[in-house]
Amino acid sequence: MPHLHIPELLSEPLPDTIPTQPTTPFNLAVVAQGGRLQYEALLLAASLRASDPGFAGRLILLEPQPGPLWPRDPRIRGEVTRAGLDRLGAEIVPFQSVHFGAAYPYGNKIEALTALPDDAPFLFLDSDTLVTGPLSAIPFDFSRPSASMRREGTWPQIELYGPGYTAIWRSLYDRFGLEFEGSLDTSQPDEFWRRYLYFNAGWFFFDDPQAFGARFVEYATSIRNDPPPELVCQSLDPWLDQVVLPLVIHSFGGGRPGPELEPLDSIATCHWRALPLLYARESDRVVEVLETVSAPNWIKKALKEHEPFKRMIYQGRGQKVRAMFDRDNLPTPEQKLRNKIKAAKLWMR
Repeated sequence: MPHLHIPELLSEPLPDTIPTQPTTPFNLAVVAQGGRLQYEALLLAASLRASDPGFAGRLILLEPQPGPLWPRDPRIRGEVTRAGLDRLGAEIVPFQSVHFGAAYPYGNKIEALTALPDDAPFLFLDSDTLVTGPLSAIPFDFSRPSASMRREGTWPQIELYGPGYTAIWRSLYDRFGLEFEGSLDTSQPDEFWRRYLYFNAGWFFFDDPQAFGARFVEYATSIRNDPPPELVCQSLDPWLDQVVLPLVIHSFGGGRPGPELEPLDSIATCHWRALPLLYARESDRVVEVLETVSAPNWIKKALKEHEPFKRMIYQGRGQKVRAMFDRDNLPTPEQKLRNKIKAAKLWMR
């Protein structure tokens, strides 16, 4: 399998939390389509080959196909990017958008899962993710699904005279006949958002992509088309995928990730989301992986087609953002961080 060699990044011994032998082989699933996501997917693929050259699974890029839900052709554009992805061993697998499409592009990750092969477990990663360590050595229990806890209390937004967290979340569990109390983190106070099962959908996994994808679609379309009355004050755009994900995970007997999964969103992956945020807050290792894997000319040629990547990575704007912040004393919540970058006219996405 092709890979990029970054010995200076991988010379440190593996942390004790990661075994030195690979565990169950799995497929890595990523949504990729024309525009920004295709360049993000190229970076992800390059970082995987550099940081985890022993990865034995398939890297599958799930590509939406033209149809009535896409006013423009959503497929990956340009031979340079496709050639780079092929060189990195990525497989492009098409899927049809039946329920979401351009009106809710986050629905790609919901609909695409049933296009995955059913002969291996899967780990889904958002395209705006870098692999920074030995991903394939993490001891996943694929029979117990879980997802990323790198999130803020973005949903629901409680209104003064509206239902509270318990009423809102319970109505969703009741919709699908799911037991509610077992999903709660009782170490957190009642009506505090952390008490309730809520994930970032940047990564999640299970041993059966077909079953997971079918249930994801079932729950998401039910809530979108006929939300419970308790959701009357709540927006589902863009939060629908993150509202539905805990329900699906709980329905398959999963829940919050255990300590064995700590390398995700830590030393093995980084869900960076926007390049200015990466440069502002992520570790030196993440920045070094980004700038090292984007350096080969055949990757640079593709990434420079996307103006934000061209300016942030190759013209030094990212390092200007990085110089603005102390990583040990970052503004919170995230919106303050974004606002400071925008005020400096350095925000790009």
